[in-house]
Amino acid sequence: MLYYLFEYLEKQFQFPGATLFGFITFRAALAMILSLLISTIYGKRIIRFLQKKQMGETIRDLGLAGQAEKAGTPTMGGVIIILATLIPVLLLSKLENIYIILLIITTLWMGAIGFLDDYIKKFKNDKEGLKGRFKVLGQVVLGIIVGATMYFHQDVVIKEKLPIEEQEQIREADPNAVESAFFKAEEKSTKTTIPFVKKNEFNYSDLVTWIHPDLANYTLIVFIIAAIFIITAVSNGANLTDGIDGLAAGTSVIIALTLGIFAWVSGNIIFSDYLNIMYIPKVEEITIYIAAFVGALIGFLWYNTYPAQVFMGDTGSLTIGGIIAVIAIAVRKEWLIPVLCGIFLAENLSVVMQVSWFKYTKKKYGEGRRIFKMSPLHHHYQKLGYHESKIVTRFWIVGILLAILSIVTLKIR
Repeated sequence: MLYYLFEYLEKQFQFPGATLFGFITFRAALAMILSLLISTIYGKRIIRFLQKKQMGETIRDLGLAGQAEKAGTPTMGGVIIILATLIPVLLLSKLENIYIILLIITTLWMGAIGFLDDYIKKFKNDKEGLKGRFKVLGQVVLGIIVGATMYFHQDVVIKEKLPIEEQEQIREADPNAVESAFFKAEEKSTKTTIPFVKKNEFNYSDLVTWIHPDLANYTLIVFIIAAIFIITAVSNGANLTDGIDGLAAGTSVIIALTLGIFAWVSGNIIFSDYLNIMYIPKVEEITIYIAAFVGALIGFLWYNTYPAQVFMGDTGSLTIGGIIAVIAIAVRKEWLIPVLCGIFLAENLSVVMQVSWFKYTKKKYGEGRRIFKMSPLHHHYQKLGYHESKIVTRFWIVGILLAILSIVTLKIR
């Protein structure tokens, strides 16, 4: 809203300083500062409100050190993250941008699912919360919305560079030609990026057209299935990671900052050309959303680091995972997720491996056996005697290394 106000003031009255709002970097910095202030200043008030409403966490006895002390800590703190993200976005971003619209829908949709889950756990005295099938259904619906929008919406396009021969012809005709002259017209495409290969682009249509070219019409189904899988996997991974103080929020900050870099360079014709990566017009606006998201997470960490004064609950963890997944899909870096979101992946796999091995050995030997002392993975290290602060810090370090590796893949072919 402020963006449109200052745009009007600049056009009509040449208002001093109004042109600053036309710069992505200025609005992103402002969004991060504003979200950080909202989450830290008003976060305390929200925590007091949750305490007043007796929204304390009920802790199951898992035999973990320091577990009993967490009983009664307010949960549903994900509301802090949601509000601190959305308010700066509504004020500073271009609200007609389809990527911003998708992210707002994602935040509200996943936030509602998580809020309902937390509400049932607390007020309906049901420790299981919202039934798993309803959570999955919500993730599937979001995947369909995101996949169909990315496939059909006219503003979701890419621009590819012209062949070398045509570029040379343009240079000969006009030595002062601007960078955009060397690119083709905007086009709809289901291309995405895959790491560690020379031509690091992959088209979802290739998954069906290798059988027969006429099957290209079914690319939509493949794309939607991929979107559903990614959103479900990442949101559940974030949910499992939220098990000890500061782990999910801190890890998500690292992931989001990396995606912010991808969004900015992918939406900048000069940098995308220099790095030889896909140029995606209008996607740079996501940088505003990511900046607000990061600021909200850092502000939340003020209260969530050990010993936590508030837990995000499923309201926060499912929302965080959904936002990260949709951003990755929008900037066409979703197949970098196994690397970038390696912490989430490890947490997911530890649960799958533990449960699968336990069931297999129980069926075969009559007694279930375990791979880890406890899953998800961070609980395994707690059982080994590591303090949760040390576990969180080391997971953050691994997350930073994975983020660096993800960025390096821009040039590793």
